[in-house]
Amino acid sequence: MEIYLVGGAVRDGLLGHFHLPYRRPDGTAHADRDWVVVGATPEAMVAAGYLPVGRDFPVFLHPVTREEYALARTERKTARGYHGFAFHADPDVTLEQDLARRDLTINAMALPAAALGADGRFDPADPRLVDPYGGQRDLQAKVLRHVTPAFAEDPVRILRMARFAARWPDFSVAPETMALMRQMVTDGEVDHLVPERVWQELSRGLMEQRPSRMLQVLRDCGALRVLLPEVDRLWGVPQRADYHPEVDTGVHLEMVLDMSARLDAPLPVRYACLCHDLGKGTTPSDILPRHLGHEERSAKLLQAVSKRWRVPRECHELADLVAREHGNIHRSASLGAAATLRLLQRCDALRRPQRFEQVLLACECDARGRLHHDDQPYPQATRLLAALRAALAVDTQAIAQRVQAQHPTARDLGPRIAAAIAHAREQAIAQALG
Repeated sequence: MEIYLVGGAVRDGLLGHFHLPYRRPDGTAHADRDWVVVGATPEAMVAAGYLPVGRDFPVFLHPVTREEYALARTERKTARGYHGFAFHADPDVTLEQDLARRDLTINAMALPAAALGADGRFDPADPRLVDPYGGQRDLQAKVLRHVTPAFAEDPVRILRMARFAARWPDFSVAPETMALMRQMVTDGEVDHLVPERVWQELSRGLMEQRPSRMLQVLRDCGALRVLLPEVDRLWGVPQRADYHPEVDTGVHLEMVLDMSARLDAPLPVRYACLCHDLGKGTTPSDILPRHLGHEERSAKLLQAVSKRWRVPRECHELADLVAREHGNIHRSASLGAAATLRLLQRCDALRRPQRFEQVLLACECDARGRLHHDDQPYPQATRLLAALRAALAVDTQAIAQRVQAQHPTARDLGPRIAAAIAHAREQAIAQALG
């Protein structure tokens, strides 16, 4: 039985970022590492104390660290899509055969467990590194390259490639790999992706350091047109240069997403940034470069995107608010107290102030995601948060008691109380905004 550290833990260690063990709340040690076991049987693993957990192929949990240990295996394509594979695990499967089924050369390297120190680190120059497909060379050259033509058998790998490009924006996709990805799209492999895996990879890519690279790679290979046609059609659509010096709506989207990463925005904000301008892709050509009513069109198109990929409710609801209201929020400096209160109410800010802060963050990304505007302040957020604090400080209970005392028998007591509270909030907002 030979045990090897494989995949991302080897790759990242060679880059100087080790996947080190940490303590869970229950006191057990754990690390985000993948291990491959060569020359073993399931029976031998169980006898050694490992816990079997794999359904499709033999995977086991370490009896102490609970890290995953998989028997070396090969795989064979049996049908379209992500699940269309048959796996073969046998003591005769070699480490090189197991590494051959991996997606990228930089993920197809291994180190024997004995090469790791007690703290989980290893020497990047260790001669025991197993690298049959040139992963270390590609890592140094900053190239994302597929291992074998079997890359084409799993369409999820297109999404993973795009995600890695967003993680390492200075890495390039090998020309032969891009050609293979384009052929996969042409062959219809992307059409068979399941929603859960698409959202998993898209959401991860949105959270990387340069999300725009994910869109660029997906667009270059044609997958964006299949997965997110509402997004894909934004490139080439002009905007007014006085508002958007970058002009192209797709370029603007890239800049907004990268601003969301720069501001360390959470996933719901980044998804809202992705979808905020979808309606500009359906603007009638005779009114371009204006985009009248694009907010409502964006919200309608968003419904289809979120449903298609089963986007979590938290992400969808925030994106819907941003799509509908980002224009009003950008123009909010000119609103009076009554209009400001109505804006807060439409955004449900009085009940969910923390979510409203995320709405404002998405709007800031939109405003600063423009050519020559990346370092500009966004005073609209400061003003609206001040208005919200003022409205929330109104003692609604005292107002309700006073109105009830003044009109104890009124049949329209509820509307009277609501009107009195709204009036008090308007006054508070007016005072706060000067």
